Amino acid sequence: MVVKNTNSDKVSKTKQSHIASVWNRAIKPNSEWAEKDDFLDVVYWARQVLSILIGIVMGLIPLKGFVALALFALLNCGAVYLYSTSFQNIDEDAYGGMWEVVKEGFMTSFACFLVTWIIFYTGVHFDSVVIEKSL
Repeated sequence: MVVKNTNSDKVSKTKQSHIASVWNRAIKPNSEWAEKDDFLDVVYWARQVLSILIGIVMGLIPLKGFVALALFALLNCGAVYLYSTSFQNIDEDAYGGMWEVVKEGFMTSFACFLVTWIIFYTGVHFDSVVIEKSL
């Protein structure tokens, strides 16, 4: 005899519907964010994806040094700022000011960017890196 745990099924379905609801609000302009943490979670995860994409592009181009680091910070923070103010029109004061929103998850996304950038730059431009060091 198999006993099915219906309580865990209900929790799982509720969690899935909550994630779907958050995703729908994230891609819909001027959404209502009843819980501040939901919006900050969207900012956090979108920033992680964006940092990986920026790392891939900068590794392929190839950008090096301070220019790449500064450009990453500008693109990453700028995208979050524009998303928050222009697309979602959030109330800055409800989140403790725009600085709190812009810095949400920045260091984690910076680490993702660095790892992706280094891997792609080294993988694609390995021959030129080795030649520069031998000269």
